[in-house]
Amino acid sequence: MAKPVALTTPDGRYIVVRGRLWRAANPGLSESDRSRHVAALMDGRRNVASARRAGDPVAEKAAHDAVDAAKHALGERGPVWWTDGAPDLNRHMARTTPYAAWFATAAANSDDAE
Repeated sequence: MAKPVALTTPDGRYIVVRGRLWRAANPGLSESDRSRHVAALMDGRRNVASARRAGDPVAEKAAHDAVDAAKHALGERGPVWWTDGAPDLNRHMARTTPYAAWFATAAANSDDAE
């Protein structure tokens, strides 16, 4: 079975995973900044797993902090990157937001209908 393609809201602010909105990275980042922050995010995630396997809570905390810093730098956490005053709907179910009608149609045409 093919991996489902993530849905992205029409305004590009969120991706939808299992029906839930997750803030997308800031499209205004330069490619070099985006690449650098994504690399830091992946390093942090690998370090979380490694620290868990090693049973090292201090290293795990540091790795989680690195993941958080990378997500802030990407714009996925912290202040929103858009400037029109729209609220942050991160982690909301798409069906309970202003994206509900779009999601109903989009989900019907994708594998992300949960």
